[in-house]
Amino acid sequence: MTEFAQPRRIVRLTGKDALSFLQGLVSNDVLPLARGTGIVWTALLTPQGKYLADFFVVNTGADLLLDLPVSLADTVLKRLSLYRLRADVAMTPTDIAVTRGIGIPPPGALADPRHRDLGWRYYGNMTALPDVDWDAVRVRHLIPESGIELVPGESYLLESGFERLHGVDFRKGCYVGQEITARMKHKIELRKGLARVLVSQPVPVGTPILAGEKEVGTLYTQSGGLGLAHLRFDRTDQAMTAAGATVSLDGQL
Repeated sequence: MTEFAQPRRIVRLTGKDALSFLQGLVSNDVLPLARGTGIVWTALLTPQGKYLADFFVVNTGADLLLDLPVSLADTVLKRLSLYRLRADVAMTPTDIAVTRGIGIPPPGALADPRHRDLGWRYYGNMTALPDVDWDAVRVRHLIPESGIELVPGESYLLESGFERLHGVDFRKGCYVGQEITARMKHKIELRKGLARVLVSQPVPVGTPILAGEKEVGTLYTQSGGLGLAHLRFDRTDQAMTAAGATVSLDGQL
């Protein structure tokens, strides 16, 4: 399938403070985009360090854009507007289309910054592309999706693989939720998080994973006998099931 798991909304950013404004709010370093064409994956967090939304900040060479999932776009734009105060920045809806693909990129396409096997993203109109099983790619490389493995108000970046996927920068300075994220990085051994599992048969997304009678995690996207799960790592050595399917650890962050 070539479609996104959920539609995208592209918003144009203008104003001399656009990047510095974002820099103080999001998890990744966006200031390198001031040097020219590029793309950064980042997240907006609650003050308690919990995930609100993830999105791309893009410099196409002609425009500075936010590439947002439609389901979270209003939340992101409202939150950014609350922080704007006197900053010289404006956010304007566009009708720009975004296409993603694997293989030789067209001129002007940008490599997905999360993982090389996620291919490229192109901002503008394109002809139809060959189908790609994006769920299989995500499961194989432990890549979470907003609204599925990434749950607003619940997920934490480091439990969701943002460091490995280049979605958080620990040298950029303060941003909303930074203190909790840094504490998890430097002072806490993660006891739960995103993991790849073997699944004997498909089950509904969101099915609890049990070890005996105790719930030890949740099973999400599945493809080809593999799945993405949020698990308690200290209990993965026990026999696990999910709605009658057997579940076993295949790899973890």
